[in-house]
Amino acid sequence: MHRKIRGLPASPGIVVGRVHLLRWEVPDVRHRIIPDEEVPAEVERFRQAVERAKERLRHVRDRVEAATSHEEAAIFDVQISVLDDQILRGSVEELIGQNLAAEKAFDLVMLEWRQRFARHANAMMRERVGDLTDVHIRVLSLLLELPDHDPVDVPKGADAILVTHDLTPGLTVQLDRETIVGIATDAGTRTSHVAILARSLGLPAVVGLRIATEELQGGERIILDGGTGVLIIEPSDEDIAEYRGRARREAELEHELRQYSALESITPDGVSITLRANVDLPEEAELAATSGADGVGLMRTEFLVVGRANMPDEDEQYRAYKRVLDAFGGKPVVIRTYDIGGDKLPVGGFPTEANPFLGWRAIRMCLDQPDLFRTQLRALLRTAVHGDLRIMLPLIVTLDEVRAARAIMAEAAAELVARGVPHRSDVPLGIMVETPAAALACDLLAGDVAFFSIGTNDLVQYTLAVDRGNANLAARFTPLHPAVLRLIQRTVEVGETASLEVCVCGEMASQPLMAFALLGLGVRQMSVSPRAIALLKRVIRSVPLATATEAVQAAMGLATAAEVERELSQRLHAAVGDTSWLGGE
Repeated sequence: MHRKIRGLPASPGIVVGRVHLLRWEVPDVRHRIIPDEEVPAEVERFRQAVERAKERLRHVRDRVEAATSHEEAAIFDVQISVLDDQILRGSVEELIGQNLAAEKAFDLVMLEWRQRFARHANAMMRERVGDLTDVHIRVLSLLLELPDHDPVDVPKGADAILVTHDLTPGLTVQLDRETIVGIATDAGTRTSHVAILARSLGLPAVVGLRIATEELQGGERIILDGGTGVLIIEPSDEDIAEYRGRARREAELEHELRQYSALESITPDGVSITLRANVDLPEEAELAATSGADGVGLMRTEFLVVGRANMPDEDEQYRAYKRVLDAFGGKPVVIRTYDIGGDKLPVGGFPTEANPFLGWRAIRMCLDQPDLFRTQLRALLRTAVHGDLRIMLPLIVTLDEVRAARAIMAEAAAELVARGVPHRSDVPLGIMVETPAAALACDLLAGDVAFFSIGTNDLVQYTLAVDRGNANLAARFTPLHPAVLRLIQRTVEVGETASLEVCVCGEMASQPLMAFALLGLGVRQMSVSPRAIALLKRVIRSVPLATATEAVQAAMGLATAAEVERELSQRLHAAVGDTSWLGGE
């Protein structure tokens, strides 16, 4: 008899595979005293564990470097250097000499080092905390003889479904995308980092499962349905046949939708809508360029730094940005400056913050670290000579931030002039509207920016005070809440008055019902995952703009998100007739 665990649909698709359980957390270590005569053997046991951990890290580094790049693999060289630190090893051996078992001695020393690094005044030292944590987990797992769950060691052709508490950027670096066929996590919501990453990679995913890592032992056969958010454990042959049938029907529908990629995104009543692609990784650009997208509405740049041992230099960034521009052959490419913080942290990230989404992130971090920001801006200004590049600033809440960013951009341009490096200094500078403050005061910002881009993932989060990554609050994360719709409407109206382009680049735009609402709110530009372009074109080509406008006008008079959803859903289904291709709407 099969069992089901229900979570949240994060990335569509149905796969059958075996559980690859990844428990990547510091294990509990009990206090154990050893007699004097065992001390030398215990020291030797510790030294052997360190050598085995170093060998393991070299293996992981080589695998990651072969699959990605030397820069991404460099994180593991840093971790090897931690294990070579003679002060650290000497401290552990000193505690063993005081009759403490090797695992407890190592645990205490690593806890003390991690706390000390987290409090360090130097940001680069604070960034080492993640490396220390990884080393802490790896060596303790060896000393306690726990199973090795490295995500890089999945056998080829294993059809592995990765099950873990949360997929951090550091773990993402290690993923072998040829062997992992699906992702399931206890944590997360549809708009959390892992969900966006899974959709970007085209991997079916279920998040917000809460208990999957407790319920599963590893090796079980499961069905993962990313469209409904369900894991089916030890399914029968009949179950598998049923789900494979559904998977075939979904594949047929996707094939049917693909014909829309090459068509214009124009409504039946003749209104043209601009559809652009969101790009997470430079290597996705070529595929995104074939999706039917009219350029890039959001290139996220934090994936250049998350999971990395060091920040990318100007030349590396220039090459990454140029790759995207080249792929889109002169079409607009909007590149967002670092939105680090919240759920997207570099290795070790920042000191622990009680409310990271309200903390030191995005434009705040960039303005406080002007050297880092200038390096990125120099790379962007250099890239701009190769096409239609536009720069977008995240999490803007005040005009002061825009003007401070402009000043640093002018400094970056002056540095390039001094070096005689070709660049453009007239690159359009726009902002993300993703807080109520920005939406309500966007008229005060309009005179200093070239465009608005509404980031609905964060706008919903900040407007409703609902953590977008909290599975317990997923039902309260309601993009169709009247307050959210009013803020979007205001931003669109201000943009029209100021003759500014207004794009929506959050996940909201990739869902048919939400896109229907956005059309009715006056949005004429959307940027979505490349895989959603064809579906959005079919929606746009099926729904007269007048119908969407009337639907939203009716919905804006309603009091709750549920009422709005019902109203819009009825009108959308009435407009398109056959609704089978709308998916879950």
